[in-house]
Amino acid sequence: MDPKQYLEELLLLTAQQGATDLHISPGHYPVIRVDGRLVMLINYSVLDSETSQGLVFALLGEEKKNRFLSEKELDFSFEIPSKNRFRVDAYQAKGGFAASLRLIPNVIKTVEELNLPPIVKIFSKLSQGFVLVVGPNGHGKSTTMASIIDMINKERAEKIVTIEDPIEYIFSPDKSVIDQREVYQDTFSFHKALRSTFRQNVNVVMVGEMRDYETMSAAVTAAETGHLVFASLHTNSASQTVERILNSFPPNQESQIRNQLANTISGVISQRLIPRIKGGLVPAVEVMIATPAIRTLIRDNRPRQMDMVIETSQDIGMISLDRSLADLVRRKEIGWERAEFYSQNPGELKNLV
Repeated sequence: MDPKQYLEELLLLTAQQGATDLHISPGHYPVIRVDGRLVMLINYSVLDSETSQGLVFALLGEEKKNRFLSEKELDFSFEIPSKNRFRVDAYQAKGGFAASLRLIPNVIKTVEELNLPPIVKIFSKLSQGFVLVVGPNGHGKSTTMASIIDMINKERAEKIVTIEDPIEYIFSPDKSVIDQREVYQDTFSFHKALRSTFRQNVNVVMVGEMRDYETMSAAVTAAETGHLVFASLHTNSASQTVERILNSFPPNQESQIRNQLANTISGVISQRLIPRIKGGLVPAVEVMIATPAIRTLIRDNRPRQMDMVIETSQDIGMISLDRSLADLVRRKEIGWERAEFYSQNPGELKNLV
């Protein structure tokens, strides 16, 4: 079968099966991920090296192929015209060619449709600040950020710039002006694009991922200079997120970044997507809101004590991850074993359930 035709067949099947991901790897069947579980497509043949290479090259096209062969891995987006869009990571393994593809829904869902706690809507009302959406890879960070950005787009007249690698959700401008910039295609780096926003009369900035010290520094500075900045990070909790940012800076800048972060941070949303008992996925969500107590802990370099503040601040909308998990167990959305697996403090979870 022609590689392009075979690729399109696999991508359409991924969407039809309600899968979130497709994996192409030599020596394996094509594999999709449904409700968090890998499913081998045994109706297809095991992929040999030649077939895998053909599929990966069909994804890349001539324009990206040379860069991929030079760098041996590449992130980009791929679209079947008028059908589905995918975020792709192509890479080499044992000299062969492989790819992981994440299906990006065509429609940006609302907070309610994503089953997120209503309190996260408060972050769309801010005029400035720094909001972080965190969690493991593949647990819906981009989807949550897109939902909040689209809420701003529909409710406020703002200039919004997104900086992504690659661009995932495509926004349709409503009340706002939205410019979407892709790293390597529209800009050389996250931090250069962030610094450019200072001259673009921007109100809201979305950073697809903070990968390095330069990007973190530029994001904090953007928030400090009056922008509303949303960014994602691969961390497991609000306290770990603050600790990760602080530890990314050189020792001689520790005091400065603690004060900057304490002054600019508005909140952290940490989430996990957990398989439901009845099928599908449901989010468990920690929400930290930057109160004076939280800001003091950051200035004093005591981020680990934030967990206690979150747990005891339900009255203003904060939610601990264990409380969110316990609520899902009580509502019979997820089983105890799943909740315990994702909990960072199973003993406390047991008390809450």
